[in-house]
Amino acid sequence: MSLTQELVDLCFREEIDPGPPPSWEPLSDEDYMLLADRLTAEVGDEPLWIFAYGSLIWKPGFDSIASARASLYGWHRSFSLRIERGRGTPAQPGLMMMLSRGGRCDGVIYQVAAAEKRVQIERALRREISNLDSLSSVRWLPVRTASGETQRALTFWVGGTSQRIVRPLLPLHEVAPVLARACGHRGSCAEYLYNTVVHLAEFGIRDRNLWRLQELVAAEIRALHMPPALAPAAFGS
Repeated sequence: MSLTQELVDLCFREEIDPGPPPSWEPLSDEDYMLLADRLTAEVGDEPLWIFAYGSLIWKPGFDSIASARASLYGWHRSFSLRIERGRGTPAQPGLMMMLSRGGRCDGVIYQVAAAEKRVQIERALRREISNLDSLSSVRWLPVRTASGETQRALTFWVGGTSQRIVRPLLPLHEVAPVLARACGHRGSCAEYLYNTVVHLAEFGIRDRNLWRLQELVAAEIRALHMPPALAPAAFGS
């Protein structure tokens, strides 16, 4: 793996939380409660599974009782969500992952205890979405487990109509410079990519595009922060 913790550390800088932009339309407590009620009614007596393909794998924000590898068909990971807060700033916006049409996404599903469905759904909602324009990205999707079973799973940032979604999809060589430079009060985009790739590997998942992207981001960070003569000796490839 080309992207290392040492390289990620070079991307960190102290940033002040700029707060939401004037156009931000935050979800209210009532919005969260109504949506959690609706989703709980929709899952009914079926097991509740939540599909994780990015940071939910390593920082879920909700409690689960079981996990398993699973594949989602017809969607793939893309760095297509523009952010100016968290891991980016208005002066140096970042990009976060979402799911875009086409291909396949291998990830992890987490099962929630039957008695905790309503509580954990709202916790997941509060972690994943915060603006009215993100409501269209919350979906139930069928995923296939390694044993061949199909489960319906709650999934976040799947398509949607948010004005923050970058269209058309950016090629990896345009994504890499953004991830190598963007940092906010919650950390850098390079750290986000690194953690995702590392934790996917723990489940035996190697996303081809992410693997190529981490190579490009590593090269970009070296070019930005390290003299060419020192880069190989310090961090290798």
